Amino acid sequence: MIPIASGDGFSGWHSLNDTVMGGRSQGSCRIASTGLEFEGILVEEGGGFISCRSPLFSPPLDLSGCVGLELELLGYGRRFKLAVACADGLAGLTNLIPGGLRWVIEFATESEGPSIMRIPFTELRASVRAKPVGLPMKFDPSRITRLQLLHSRFADDGGLNAGFLAGPVYLQLRSVRGYT
Repeated sequence: MIPIASGDGFSGWHSLNDTVMGGRSQGSCRIASTGLEFEGILVEEGGGFISCRSPLFSPPLDLSGCVGLELELLGYGRRFKLAVACADGLAGLTNLIPGGLRWVIEFATESEGPSIMRIPFTELRASVRAKPVGLPMKFDPSRITRLQLLHSRFADDGGLNAGFLAGPVYLQLRSVRGYT
């Protein structure tokens, strides 16, 4: 296991909500001894997402020796999406895409107690603004620049998230690790 963040080690994580595109959802992050607590009110009209994300990792995280990411979280039965940003190795050209290229996967959490999610890098899908990218691309775990957790009305395939619920949202992210 390669620890990325746990307990009170989520310094620099912050919220990013649909207000960046004219929505009205509100969410905020705070660090607690048990991890990153994220809560908010999700408004479907005009956007439909709230999220918490890491600061930019500089230099990028090198998880090339790992199979994937392991998240321990309390999500109370909600479906969340993990989005991973990577340095592209193409002179930053993907940074010119509005919203940026992200590698995403949607997952469900347990309704009670903690969920341990093991997300293999091979299951991440290339996406731009909740729409899958149809070009053949390969995820590079040696150049991870940011992690983001979202509750969104859009699933990782660009369709609607079957587990989407507007209203109050609470998430406690206890740890993030690379696993081998």
